[in-house]
Amino acid sequence: MSPAARSQPNEAARLTQELIDQGFTKRQIATMLGRDASLVSQFFTKGKGASMVGALRQLVRAVRGGERDTEALGSVAQENLQRRRTKTGQKARVRGKDTVGKPGESMAGRAGKQAIKSGASHLAPVVHETGQAGGRLAFTVRMKADQYVYSAGSEKDSGGIRRGFIPRSDGTEERTYGSASTGGFDAAEWSQRVADHHGDVTEAMREWLVETGRAVEDADIAYLEVRGWIPERQQ
Repeated sequence: MSPAARSQPNEAARLTQELIDQGFTKRQIATMLGRDASLVSQFFTKGKGASMVGALRQLVRAVRGGERDTEALGSVAQENLQRRRTKTGQKARVRGKDTVGKPGESMAGRAGKQAIKSGASHLAPVVHETGQAGGRLAFTVRMKADQYVYSAGSEKDSGGIRRGFIPRSDGTEERTYGSASTGGFDAAEWSQRVADHHGDVTEAMREWLVETGRAVEDADIAYLEVRGWIPERQQ
């Protein structure tokens, strides 16, 4: 790193250093940003990272607010990443989509343990925006296996699709509810559910699981993912 770079770090480097000071490694920060660790190092050595500043600011804000779960922080970062531009000024192509507005577009969000405790409110925009666009939703839920009422793959739980669940070594299972192939859930209905819980997506999901007989009363959700999309055939 040059003397100038050390004395005048760019905004990406400054924000990254704050995250490092909070105990995160460059590799963890890179994973949250969905980039290679070598790029994060170049924030300091080559002054790169201008397109990451918005996401880094939100990461710092979330960490200052007490968030420590890297999965949840990764979701925060992905929702705030700016697409880099080509030499002609056009937005570069990126893998995947994270918008909802017309058929074929989609967006998603994930919440880990810490975000779950605070209601996973950062997932609410996925639900509301998909609902406003008249789209559909699918969910992935992780809980202890004994908190589900039915065994994995039961017709009464996940529609008998055995690939719709993942057993884990820690005694939890991830189960998927809804998909593009099955049509998913009405996002407008879920938007109302979340609104009824004042933006608490965790509680809205817990209530649905209990209400539909899929989970025990004191179910404790450990991880939650929401995916929204507009069906291709929808006009």
